Amino acid sequence: MKNVLILGAGGQIARWVIHDLANANSVRQTLFLRHPRRLHSAVPTNARVLEGDVLDKAALAGAMAGQDLVYANLTGDDIDEQAAAVVTAMKASGVKRLIFVTSLGIYDELPGKFQKWNKSMIGEALKPFRRAADAIEASGLDFTILRPAWLTDEDEVDYETTTKGETFKGTEVSRRSVADLIAKIIADPSQHSRANLGVNKPGTEGDKPAFY
Repeated sequence: MKNVLILGAGGQIARWVIHDLANANSVRQTLFLRHPRRLHSAVPTNARVLEGDVLDKAALAGAMAGQDLVYANLTGDDIDEQAAAVVTAMKASGVKRLIFVTSLGIYDELPGKFQKWNKSMIGEALKPFRRAADAIEASGLDFTILRPAWLTDEDEVDYETTTKGETFKGTEVSRRSVADLIAKIIADPSQHSRANLGVNKPGTEGDKPAFY
């Protein structure tokens, strides 16, 4: 049995991951979130719900006990503080494997005019995400950092990845696509070990996402 802790389980990417893992008999999910009413559907039979905040050391430590893998679906202007709390709790509990979602653009890795547009839209907000990614890479944990393109609610799985240091491709990607990648890593945690990946839908290159 693989024990998986999902932090920020009420998030829109997380709901697809929970859905994808719902019928995995070898997985036990712990859904950790501040407001359980934000869960988008019924709790799967292989899941339990814990109410809490990752900045609450006692609550996070309790959730972390006995876990094999942590998937963090967090956000906010204190994402760097949240990342530090997750790293500390994982080390204290002896949990090694982490999947952490950040944002595109934290390395100025976008092409041409898309880089300029993205920075004008969310440039200041990217700074704590960059600090979070830096802390995770320096943590010694077995991490996968994901940097999705601008997110859509399309019910599709269609994506490609780029590695840190490569120019980002595309401008958008569906939340379901990002969730599919996360679920595949959970199924086989050796995939994308110590990797930092951009995630986008092929063929969406441009100066900005099509929905803007």
